[in-house]
Amino acid sequence: MNTQSIIYILVGLVALLLVWVIFLQATLAGIRRRQKALFQGKDGKNLENVILAQEKRLRKLEVQSENQQQATTTLDALAKRSIHKTGLVRFNPFQDIGGDQSFSVALLDDFDDGVVISSLYSRDGMRVYAKAINRGKSGKHPLTEEEVQAIKKASLEKNG
Repeated sequence: MNTQSIIYILVGLVALLLVWVIFLQATLAGIRRRQKALFQGKDGKNLENVILAQEKRLRKLEVQSENQQQATTTLDALAKRSIHKTGLVRFNPFQDIGGDQSFSVALLDDFDDGVVISSLYSRDGMRVYAKAINRGKSGKHPLTEEEVQAIKKASLEKNG
């Protein structure tokens, strides 16, 4: 191998190394720009202040989440005690009056507690009766067949 060949090889190697150094410098400049932006923050804050602010926000969100969970639990319990199951039965209690103008309606909560209201229509007038319902049954007053049907219809509702 002669001297001229060695010089060409060395010049090519130096050119390759020069390209490599330029590539590394450009990469390093990009890293420095990103690092500077990270440590400066949007409002001139440093990284530590940004992290502390995010931690403070996270703790606040955790407290809000716990409060919302408690509110949801309270609302769920309240919803179970509200009337959302209904059953209606229309009937004709007397042979001489048509039209099924009498009715029994059951209004129950999730535990089948509530009230059954019955209206009896006759030629002489109308009478309305209300009976408390506990777990689908009346404790004090006997239920009519129509009232039992209304309670069963309400109890079968699944869409609470």
